[in-house]
Amino acid sequence: MELSNNRFTTLDIFRGITICFMIIVNSPGSGAVVWSPLDHAAWFGFTPTDLVFPSFLFAVGNALSFSKKKFESNSAFLAKIFKRTLIIFLLGYLMYWFPFMHRDHDNWVFNSLGHTRIMGVLQRIALCYFFGSLIVHYCSKKTAVIISIVLLLLYWAFLLLFGAAGEEYSMLGNAGTKLDIFILGDAHLYHDHGGPVAFDPEGLLSTITGIVNVIGGYLAGAYIQRKGKNFECIAKLLMMGALLIGIALFWGQFFPIAKKLWTSSFVLLTIGLDLVILGLLIYAIELKNIKWGTNFFLIFGRNSLAIYLLSELLLVIFQLVHVQHGLSFYNWINNVFYQVIFPGAFGTLVFAVSFMLLCWFVGYLMDKRKIYIKI
Repeated sequence: MELSNNRFTTLDIFRGITICFMIIVNSPGSGAVVWSPLDHAAWFGFTPTDLVFPSFLFAVGNALSFSKKKFESNSAFLAKIFKRTLIIFLLGYLMYWFPFMHRDHDNWVFNSLGHTRIMGVLQRIALCYFFGSLIVHYCSKKTAVIISIVLLLLYWAFLLLFGAAGEEYSMLGNAGTKLDIFILGDAHLYHDHGGPVAFDPEGLLSTITGIVNVIGGYLAGAYIQRKGKNFECIAKLLMMGALLIGIALFWGQFFPIAKKLWTSSFVLLTIGLDLVILGLLIYAIELKNIKWGTNFFLIFGRNSLAIYLLSELLLVIFQLVHVQHGLSFYNWINNVFYQVIFPGAFGTLVFAVSFMLLCWFVGYLMDKRKIYIKI
């Protein structure tokens, strides 16, 4: 999307920061234990990495607040969101199926559709965008808030009522895993490190709380447009962010903060943090006119979907291409370069940053040629 209107600048920088760190988080180097801030919380708890994905959903909602007025009729609106949802979901599905073949010793074997993961990052974005769009388009802001509260409470109730007794928040005992296995089937879920345990962190049930991240982003964007980019607006964003963080930490004593379950307390915590970050960005960029480094993130923000897909597919190719028998290019370059010069966890960080910069350079070339891919 080309940014001819200044009102999108802070949003694209926010989205660009999110994509930048999403790539870093998703592509740590090999040969050592991953640098801990690049890793998600093992189960309960929170790390900086856990903020990345919900921040992208928040940015999706923020963008909705600017695009909502563009539709002249309900039919045009519905056609657009159905199209976007279908394309994003399909791209996510194909991304997990890619490269459609895998190595089995010295042979290439077709990746069966019967074992392809159905849900995933882009699939969750597609579904949250779809339902979030319907809610904010057909409901008032007050009703959207009420629906958000209901979704968060319903998810909590569903886990307590239908989860295994005493294991309602465990990986295999939670109701979401049971629902995913029942509807999607074990073979279509995420299997960590190719192991036998099926658990999908982007499963069906926890997607309902992800919708609230989109609604939160929409309400923030609508508020900024209504109040303008001024000190009052920033102060209220910061205060609301602090309030939600406080509620999340209190609720977390009863319904633990867990990204992999996308718990309701996790949703409130991430929306609160995103409000604080967005408020600080508006203050720095719009009021203090600090532009240093913003163009770097704008490269990501203008072509966020294309660069994200590039990062995921390129990483698969790095792991697929072997420089010698049993040694992928991905492992080779880490073994002979990154872990030699930067041994240990720091080397995994340096590789991740290097890979991110490679993706940024492709985005830079696209931006220089005014190539903006949008759906």
